Amino acid sequence: MAELQRLLTLLSELDDQLAGCMKCGMCQAVCPLYAETGREMDVARGKLVLVEHLSSQLLNDPQGVQKRLERCLLCGSCAKACPSGVPVVDIFIKARAIIGEYLGLSPTKKLIFRTLLQKPRLMDGMQRLAAATQGLFSKQADPILGSSCARLSAPVIRDRHFLPLAKTPLHRELGEIDEPAGPGGSKVGFYPGCLVDKVFLDVGRDALNLLRHRGHGIFLPGEQVCCGIPALSSGDRQGFERLVGRILDQFEDTGIDYLITPCATCTATIRTIWPLMAEYLPQPEQQRVQNLADKTRDITEFLAEGLEELPREPESESTDKPVITYHDPCHLEKTLSISQAPRRLLRANPEYAFREMSVPDRCCGMGGSFNLQHYDLSRQVGQKKAEDILATGADTVATACPACMIQLVDQLSHTGKSVRVVHALQVYAETLPQQSRKEQQ
Repeated sequence: MAELQRLLTLLSELDDQLAGCMKCGMCQAVCPLYAETGREMDVARGKLVLVEHLSSQLLNDPQGVQKRLERCLLCGSCAKACPSGVPVVDIFIKARAIIGEYLGLSPTKKLIFRTLLQKPRLMDGMQRLAAATQGLFSKQADPILGSSCARLSAPVIRDRHFLPLAKTPLHRELGEIDEPAGPGGSKVGFYPGCLVDKVFLDVGRDALNLLRHRGHGIFLPGEQVCCGIPALSSGDRQGFERLVGRILDQFEDTGIDYLITPCATCTATIRTIWPLMAEYLPQPEQQRVQNLADKTRDITEFLAEGLEELPREPESESTDKPVITYHDPCHLEKTLSISQAPRRLLRANPEYAFREMSVPDRCCGMGGSFNLQHYDLSRQVGQKKAEDILATGADTVATACPACMIQLVDQLSHTGKSVRVVHALQVYAETLPQQSRKEQQ
């Protein structure tokens, strides 16, 4: 009875947030999913109508409601364009959590979110096994991008082009780090996020090199756990809260001034989603969440502060330098309004000519679990992004989100054009003196 009452309370709070929606349709013009399907139920306005009647729909067709709400990239394009300031993404995340509690989790989701993600040593063991055997089931697709594809058709992999898992995750390779700050530096906690920890290890290494070069002390825990957004976006509030608690325990009482992450999704999750979903926790837990959220910074934002920017060269069609362009991750640009910081890092490297694409903040179509559940739609959205990148004539595309990097590699690899995909901090790291880079590796 208490759980039912709590769900009713959550529903009434959603009603208050929905009151600002004028049904004007501005979200229609910016929704990347609606642009592909033309379906009203795929755009925010249609889903908000669904959420308005959530209490009755939960009784009539809860599975149908869940299915329709999961057809969303959670990119935030609608929220950014909304003239009434309706927090659309917040509403959808809460609605998914309500439906997840009402229906319960499937056995597969329980295995992933309440067992695998909660046990980092088990995850490390599975990674070692998968990394050792992945060559049996995959073959190289693009040597420049480093992408692979399946040797035989598989239900999950399908025709994806993907990057291989590292043999050893970053946190295992480096072990626990607890280094004091140098003169003028801060003590920072480094949270790599799952993809940097398990796929893009070079991004993590370059990030640590840059932080040390700036004189910052570093704390890296000996174990890595997920920030919780996959669990929450799938409706598992309980699994999400457990993961949040694990990270709080790892970084509290370590003397850090900032929590730095190279993952736009992790940054946005900790800074905005954690406090949002902490509303129903006891007050002491709410304060713990808010304290760490207040310290959390995206690494591009952190490194760009005080950076002397080089004079901008004209974006001409002809240049002797390799051309680089930039893709704005949705969680960084739309959720946190961070767009110039990563560009400053790119322009700080004089070896590249920077060229904007036509719509740099167009969603790449990844959307986390959306890519797994709706790959055909994810690829349709991603192909438009690939076309934008190729139209710039760029040799390299940079971004600030490892999930976007996964999607860009997949889409560009299918084109056969071999445009390199990197994190913006990696381009900036190339400006470090070679001796400094060698000493810190």
